[in-house]
Amino acid sequence: MLRAFVLALGQMAEPRVLRIWLKSLVATLLVFAVLAFAGWWLLDRALDWGGLNETNLAAPEGARGLIAALGVLLGGVVLWRIVALAVLQLFADEVVAAVEAKHYPAAAAAARKLGWHEELSASLRGAGRAVLFNLIAAPFALVLLVTGVGAALVFTLVNALLLGRELQDMVWLRHRPSPGAPAPLGKGERFALGLVVAVLLLVPFANFLAPFLGAAAAAHLIHRKDYRP
Repeated sequence: MLRAFVLALGQMAEPRVLRIWLKSLVATLLVFAVLAFAGWWLLDRALDWGGLNETNLAAPEGARGLIAALGVLLGGVVLWRIVALAVLQLFADEVVAAVEAKHYPAAAAAARKLGWHEELSASLRGAGRAVLFNLIAAPFALVLLVTGVGAALVFTLVNALLLGRELQDMVWLRHRPSPGAPAPLGKGERFALGLVVAVLLLVPFANFLAPFLGAAAAAHLIHRKDYRP
């Protein structure tokens, strides 16, 4: 696992990889900004509809908007993971292709090119799973909020499970011999891969690179298992 991430990090500064990362980052920030603004507006309207305005809040003008913004900021911790991974899946083929071209040319030559509709479908399915599982985890996280670290731990573990699967599939979809063929990574390996990325997503600045590193590391993990397409 460590070797896979070291190899992935070592390739991040290459011009080809850097261009893909910048495209992915810009797209992620744009989508995140649009969703965050929409979330703020909807929450602000919901508070107003619920009767919470500056008059009955006994607060300065704009307080309701500030409350809505804080709500979106808290939700953004989870939203960033979902958006970053969903956008990355649109560029996953390019990321994995860059890794394979340098380190695994035989696998690169045998890879199946994914169409945009297949990439979009995988992205939407992954985002849907992420939203569903995070919503299921939310009540448990709220109960553990008083512990200080319980809520963060719940979301980190849930997203580790999700991320491991999604990152594996970014590589595996290019090489699986048939739709029902078993993936080469075991449950423990997938979880460890997802856990590293989930933790990195909590670290400022590193969270911009985390999904990208995860996709590259997944390529190394799969191809270093002496896998043959």
